[in-house]
Amino acid sequence: MKKSYAVDMVNGPLLSRILIYAFPLILSGVLQLLFNAADIVVVGKFTGSHALAAVGSTSALINLLVNLFIGISIGTNVMVARYCGARDWQNCEDTVHTSIAISIIGGILMIFVGILFARPLLELMGTPADVITHSVLYMRIYFLGMPAFMIYNFGAAILRAIGDTKRPLYFLTVAGIVNVIFNLFFVIVFRMGVAGVAIATVISQVISAVLILMCLLKMDGMCRLHKDKIKLHGDKVKEMLRIGIPAGLQGIVFSISNVLIQSSVNSFGSIVMAGNTAASNIEGFVYTAMNAIYQTSLSFTSQNLGAGNTARIKKILLTCLGIVTVIGLVLGQGAYLLGRPLLSIYSSDPAVVDFGMIRLSIVSATYFLCGLMDVCCGSIRGLGYSIMPMLVSLTGACAFRVLWIFTVFQVEHTLFSLYISYPISWILTFVVHLLCFAYAYRKMMKSRLDSQPVNA
Repeated sequence: MKKSYAVDMVNGPLLSRILIYAFPLILSGVLQLLFNAADIVVVGKFTGSHALAAVGSTSALINLLVNLFIGISIGTNVMVARYCGARDWQNCEDTVHTSIAISIIGGILMIFVGILFARPLLELMGTPADVITHSVLYMRIYFLGMPAFMIYNFGAAILRAIGDTKRPLYFLTVAGIVNVIFNLFFVIVFRMGVAGVAIATVISQVISAVLILMCLLKMDGMCRLHKDKIKLHGDKVKEMLRIGIPAGLQGIVFSISNVLIQSSVNSFGSIVMAGNTAASNIEGFVYTAMNAIYQTSLSFTSQNLGAGNTARIKKILLTCLGIVTVIGLVLGQGAYLLGRPLLSIYSSDPAVVDFGMIRLSIVSATYFLCGLMDVCCGSIRGLGYSIMPMLVSLTGACAFRVLWIFTVFQVEHTLFSLYISYPISWILTFVVHLLCFAYAYRKMMKSRLDSQPVNA
């Protein structure tokens, strides 16, 4: 009998199953961050602060360019989870093969986008002259691995949808170890600098993609991948885009606001950029732990909606909100309290550490608010709404931050006035998301009641 990796999301106690599902997701997210952290630590220690700033300054732009496809992978997760919950074999199979086809096409497209637009976009961001050459080189090499990056993310979305968060963790563990080894090898032995860490990241992404493809090709059930069936199914593409494009656009506009913030940080010079990069990377570990709960709320809500277990959906949201608050407070405050030794891992320059602490004291200390906002958004998406959470997030977080940069920040040109825009935007967006969930939930319950036959 084959070992089952899936968590039953529609039956049994919620808290324990949510934790069992989310824990491998948290570890997977941490490993993905370690790819970039290894890049940053190695170049910071063995190449210098300019190389550290070069690698870090590309993160917001890379996210901007890939977020549309990451959003579409959310559509994959929602659809596969719903079809699995409803035991709809054919629609689930068609969704799986369409998803892999989109990941391949999207990955190839992103190679050309990254190579052609790296320099003009980095120049548009105001990347300093002493950094931009290294930043362009890193981005162009990084984007050569985009097909593998896309295949892994879409494949992982399929596995998460059926309750399997363990195997993506195993695959990333292997890839992460390879990434660290090649980082040290290319940078220390061959002194390749940012090119070395970029090549190491691409190699690790290829390994994780190959492993997840092998898993999908060999697994049993409705999510099994067949090479001869990989193609675009029009109706599935349409539904995936309906759910995924708003999520992707939300991610893109979030990234635009982050690019504007990165550009504002760039105006303070390369030392501040390096401190911001190191602090952002530390915060990334807090965010990825909270984001795992967002993905959990998305998958659990989708599967229970498909299975008709509507009574569990509100409990899923409340449970996930409680968990994400604890994670955000413990890790966010912990990152701030341990900020100086953690930042010293990235750079031995005291000025870099000082500037990193400014960001941690504001953003990391209040990060749990971001988790609350995201979990609400995940539950609304799990109910099948795509436009509503996008509009709320774009208005409450992105538009607010952009407005802040062009008003408050222009008057008070300090790092504090720049960073404080984060927690304020999270509070506003969470409150509105909570109201939207209440509306969507009531509408769903009313629809279910109206569709029930009336006894004669």
